[in-house]
Amino acid sequence: MALDFTAIDFETANSSSASACAVGLVRVRAGEIVAATGWLIRPPAGHDAFFEVNTRIHGITAGDVAGALSWSAQLADIAAFVGDDVLVAHNAGFDMAVIKRACEATGDACPPYRYACSLHVARRVYTLDSYRLPSVAAEAGFADFLHHDATADALACAHVMIDAARRTGSDDIEGLAEATGVRVSQIVAASASPATREAAVVAA
Repeated sequence: MALDFTAIDFETANSSSASACAVGLVRVRAGEIVAATGWLIRPPAGHDAFFEVNTRIHGITAGDVAGALSWSAQLADIAAFVGDDVLVAHNAGFDMAVIKRACEATGDACPPYRYACSLHVARRVYTLDSYRLPSVAAEAGFADFLHHDATADALACAHVMIDAARRTGSDDIEGLAEATGVRVSQIVAASASPATREAAVVAA
């Protein structure tokens, strides 16, 4: 086995989890970053208002995404980049909710990605005053990145997981999850049965 995964980060236009307006993606193979990309997204209708507080955080406006692909139009591009990888995100519950809620808003099939949270891993591996991504990434040796740029945040997340795996002697995501007591979960679409929902949160 090898330390293979895709780190992902979303920015949102407003307080709705469905309002994805940018995504960053970073591919890791055998513990090395081999590809990184990101792009703007036009949020789904009904979730496309840009709140001032969100724009103040990430700098993205409605005008910036006017010519961007919609969630439905670019979902296949995310899937093509991710492939069969486990997704990793810092505070992964937020980013997985974006995927799930945006798909619900557009009627797209929600990809059943498996995922792990670098925030949870960091809390088990590092002793820090803050576990916000900039603090954790600095501890992992990746400092001074543009926080709230989706691709930069995904890169920071990838560095955290690579460093955590090194510190714990873990060869892959499953090993890192076991070493830190962190769960590898799975996105479950809203229409899934209770039995399927229960099975999806069983640790890998």
